[in-house]
Amino acid sequence: MLKRRVGPFKVNAIGLGCMSLSHAYGSPPPREGAVRLLNRALDLGYDFLDTAALYGFGANETLLGEAIGHRRSEYVLASKCGMTGVDGKRVIDGRPETLLRTIDESLTRLKTDVIDLYYLHRWDKSVPVEESVGALARMVEAGKVRAIGLSEVSAATLRKAHAVHPIAAVQNEYSPWSRNVELGVLNATRDLDAALVAFSPVARGFFAGAVHSPDQFEERDIRRGMPRFQSPNLERNLVLFKRFQAIADHAGCTPAQLSLAWVLSRGDHVVAIPGTTSMMHLEENFRPADVRPDVLRQADHLLTKAAIAGPRYPAATQAEIDTEEFLEA
Repeated sequence: MLKRRVGPFKVNAIGLGCMSLSHAYGSPPPREGAVRLLNRALDLGYDFLDTAALYGFGANETLLGEAIGHRRSEYVLASKCGMTGVDGKRVIDGRPETLLRTIDESLTRLKTDVIDLYYLHRWDKSVPVEESVGALARMVEAGKVRAIGLSEVSAATLRKAHAVHPIAAVQNEYSPWSRNVELGVLNATRDLDAALVAFSPVARGFFAGAVHSPDQFEERDIRRGMPRFQSPNLERNLVLFKRFQAIADHAGCTPAQLSLAWVLSRGDHVVAIPGTTSMMHLEENFRPADVRPDVLRQADHLLTKAAIAGPRYPAATQAEIDTEEFLEA
């Protein structure tokens, strides 16, 4: 597996996003299955694991601490603050006093003394980003965090934050159908010697062939509210998926592997963190596909911004994030 740098760490270019083991995509797997998957990931060689205080309102961090805390030396641990569950609701709160409390709660759940990479999960627009990043810098000084990052931010916000403390990584959505980072953050992270950590690099299961109908999603599945997964957008996007799958078949890889190869080809500083609840997909994602440049170009030309039906977020969610956005036609 190709190694890439994230701040002071060298990690495999494919990491593991742990959110789906506790959160967001309907009913999570049984705990014993999640424990087996996490340990299998480490056995395979995954060495960069990503969680957050938000996921399962703390349950995901607790899962990691209990399932693989005894193997802490085997992986670089990333978590996030600034967006948590309060009284059963998701709350964005970037006040320094909140972040400084959250880190101690996360350390306890994760059964560790230090988090390797700690992100501001969302910029709380009621708090200057410099103040929130200043709180994270204090965590580094206290030895509770080794490096800090940001999530779902623009290049301008990244540069403001970087002036306060070096930013090791920006975690934004990036896949062949979500390419907003190409409007600024992809180049800004390279310029600042920061990693770009691509979440949802398989498009929330879309490029794994896991999405067939808008009626398949459970009540608690966040894709129910995402325009690209709703009619008539989904039907149009599924036509594109069939063409994408044909490219992958001809190249001798799965659509998920083609999507991951495409993401990693976008820069030497890009790392991908697909998530899964499937042992089969866990192994598939970690098996690099040798995809020729001309095949990557075919995928690139197929999945243009104009070809994708629907924005990636509903309007209310879009208002909460800071990433650059393509103008809708």
